Amino acid sequence: TACIEKRDTLGGTCLNVGCIPSKALLHNSHLFHEAQHGFAKRGIDVGQVKLNLPQLLADKDKAVSGLTRGIEMLFKKNKVDWIKGSGQLKSPTEIEVALNAGGVEQVAAKNIIIATGSEPSPFPGFEIDEKQIITSTGALALEKVPEKMIVIGGGVIGLELGSVWSRLGSQVTVVEYLPAIGAGMDAELAKTFQRSLAKQGIKFKTSTKVVGSEKQNGKVLVAVEGAKSGKQETLEADVVLVSVGRRPYTEGLGLENVGISVDKRSCIQMADEFRTAVSNIRVIGDATVGPMLAHKAEEEGIAAVEYITNGHGHVNYNVIPSVIYTHPEVAWVGKNEQQLKDEGVKYKVGSFP
Repeated sequence: TACIEKRDTLGGTCLNVGCIPSKALLHNSHLFHEAQHGFAKRGIDVGQVKLNLPQLLADKDKAVSGLTRGIEMLFKKNKVDWIKGSGQLKSPTEIEVALNAGGVEQVAAKNIIIATGSEPSPFPGFEIDEKQIITSTGALALEKVPEKMIVIGGGVIGLELGSVWSRLGSQVTVVEYLPAIGAGMDAELAKTFQRSLAKQGIKFKTSTKVVGSEKQNGKVLVAVEGAKSGKQETLEADVVLVSVGRRPYTEGLGLENVGISVDKRSCIQMADEFRTAVSNIRVIGDATVGPMLAHKAEEEGIAAVEYITNGHGHVNYNVIPSVIYTHPEVAWVGKNEQQLKDEGVKYKVGSFP
């Protein structure tokens, strides 16, 4: 068994620039915020609380490196070869790898699993520099707390990272095109959630379309307009986080060499048993359809290998949870109330308080 990976560390998006570093920042920024605003009322006097941002980021990096090295150790323990480079399909059983160290290696395989993940989606009118106009990757490594931050997109990534920098002292405004935040969560839950975040100081502009951006005098000016009203407005920020979703990383894989096509969202289409149009090449995770979640990809990876080894595998897509690790945390699983209404399914509602 071999794994072709072009990063210098294993673990993919989740461990390197996704779930793990963001959760480290969420945890530590929450502790900082509590020390500033919550300790005194609990009878804990700590004096003046100061932010040491370099140490905060170093602790995040330590968490990431510990886990990525753990994956590397598991590879060695289970005799999995790590081929460091970028792979391209040359035939249904041949992969050409452009090695990071230079040169090319040919790899032959009976079964192939494409698990290339995803990357942040670009947004028209915003040129990413990871300093002032940033993706989630840049938001994990800002060198100072911006006075003002605009977050484009009120989904999981935007709300989590917006919360981090809000707790650390930034004035955060979330701009969302849809009428509600939360990327498809239950409508009642979304309203309660937004009220909770607003109490923490995060501002929201829902039903708002982002038109473009301009850098001026060290600031970023973001032009917006009402999605329905058309009312125009210009927002100013030191940093703009573009978090409008992710797209599958499927370019440059040589799919055309073996007759595998992608849809308009660059997703590789998946048939039974995670097979692509080529029966011995399977696809899992963000590279194919479905929610872009690490735990979904993990379950698919296990099931795909089970199909290869013994002919049986299963993923129950109806019970894949979604979680936003803000404070409070918000989670949902299965279909929301509106989806059940649209499908004419009878249901019962329970709420507390």
